[in-house]
Amino acid sequence: MNKNVVVAKPIVTLREAAKVMGEMNMGSLIIMEDDKIAGIVTSTDILKAIGEGKDPDKVTIGEIATKNVITIQADEPLEKAVDIMVKHKIKKLPVLMNEKLVGIITVSDIAIVEPKIVASIASLISLNAGKFAGG
Repeated sequence: MNKNVVVAKPIVTLREAAKVMGEMNMGSLIIMEDDKIAGIVTSTDILKAIGEGKDPDKVTIGEIATKNVITIQADEPLEKAVDIMVKHKIKKLPVLMNEKLVGIITVSDIAIVEPKIVASIASLISLNAGKFAGG
């Protein structure tokens, strides 16, 4: 689990979010309101929105974020986190303790610390073939 989770308010624009994510080399932001998770936005969400013609200086992350964020409790085993991520086809899983955000688990985190589990999550990190190739 990465304890350094960057959070943002839903009023942050796509451009502001992309800038912070790029500077901090991260793929997502947790959106918080009143000390509760209100959503999650990923770099893919931002790219998709811009590709659809949304204005990155006017559209906010709150408008494009996934609202029903799937989470896990801090005392759950890593295997349960992997099961949840595979079941819901997600690459980032916020971690809570007593209803408070304490970290985030990513597919990359798991691949580094538990190489044996990589086979279970391979479908989450595979590339889609089509017009584009590479990674």
